[in-house]
Amino acid sequence: MAEVKGSKQHRMVVVPYRPVRRVVITLVLLILVAAAVVASYYWGHQQGATEQADAVIERNQLRQEVAALTEESEKLRQQVANLRLGSEVDQQASEEMRNQVIALKEEIAALEEDITFYRGLMAPGDNNTGLTIGSLNVLATGIPRQFEYKLVVQQLATDHQVLSGYLVFKIVGRRNQQTETLSLHQISEQVENEEIRLRFRYFQNIEGRLTLPEGFEPERIELVARSTGRDSQTVEKKFGWLVQEL
Repeated sequence: MAEVKGSKQHRMVVVPYRPVRRVVITLVLLILVAAAVVASYYWGHQQGATEQADAVIERNQLRQEVAALTEESEKLRQQVANLRLGSEVDQQASEEMRNQVIALKEEIAALEEDITFYRGLMAPGDNNTGLTIGSLNVLATGIPRQFEYKLVVQQLATDHQVLSGYLVFKIVGRRNQQTETLSLHQISEQVENEEIRLRFRYFQNIEGRLTLPEGFEPERIELVARSTGRDSQTVEKKFGWLVQEL
């Protein structure tokens, strides 16, 4: 018999038709898939809940740490403020104490000067009696070229009598590169004449305010005091121009 050539023929197998089994297998597969989905959902939910709980715990710990650090920072800030305040108080107290010491030293110096002054008045040396020019102070006033002057003329004696005389007060300086001499009555409203009248038993204060003319640069003060009457005296004294700040 002749063979038929063409496409390859597959062997046919006869399978029993079982529709119920196929449905059961399909349902089992669906149940397994659904179970896997539900299990995955619950596993993910559980994992998320665990991670969220851990995150909450970590957040609470961080909050506690921040609160502790904030409290510690406030304590340190308060300590710094207390130390700064204490330092300022100590510095202020130290400055006040220093000013008090300076003031006491100045007061002691002034008292010692007064003691020496009155001791000289009441018990002068053998070679230092009669009319004497005492201390002279020139003080700044804060106004340009304006100054206060304070001069003491005194009598050193064991038996004080009223002394009369006069004083000439001159300031020597330079203006326009030339030497110039100014009498006190020219620059001070408290003095009317060139000769300032003297009359005292122990001492006499001569004080006031003077104003130097523009361009005049003072160099020294020259004083001449003369007593009148019996045993008259002439005393001369020069002071360099030295201004004390108030």
